[in-house]
Amino acid sequence: MTRVPETIAIDGRPPSASHLTLSQIMDQHHTNLMGTVHGGRILNLIDSVAGVVAARHSDGPAVTAAIDETAFLRAVRVGDVVHVDARITWAGRSSMEVAVRVTADRWDRAVPPTDVATAHLVMVAVDDAGHPRPVPPLLPETDGDRRRYREAEIRREHRLALRHALLDAPADIP
Repeated sequence: MTRVPETIAIDGRPPSASHLTLSQIMDQHHTNLMGTVHGGRILNLIDSVAGVVAARHSDGPAVTAAIDETAFLRAVRVGDVVHVDARITWAGRSSMEVAVRVTADRWDRAVPPTDVATAHLVMVAVDDAGHPRPVPPLLPETDGDRRRYREAEIRREHRLALRHALLDAPADIP
């Protein structure tokens, strides 16, 4: 992988500049054998919205490097309106963390949405050749933004430690 030049200065952006919520009604084409919406469909929505948020923050394409801390909290049913809310929580030289919260409510009732899934994704900005490219720094605006930034740094350290441990592990597992 090509290193990102460290001499490029890019103006920072707040999380609010790229925040996005996508809503979609789930239908029978989205179901699994249990009759609920397939978890893979929810993951697809999570990844798609995170990609848009990362592209908006970085002014260009970004690819998924990792999806972690995904939790499915409740089943989604046919007729639920799923809302996928995503925001940048951390930005480095070429990578960004995107936090995603998925809620759902019924299409035919005015009920409060319930939490159905959460995830954190690492997205890497890439150029036309697929090499990492610089991204703007993240400029947290609120106390919540600053808290999410600190939490993202902890997750990053954990991911890096895990990656190094796995790369250093013996290759005896099939």
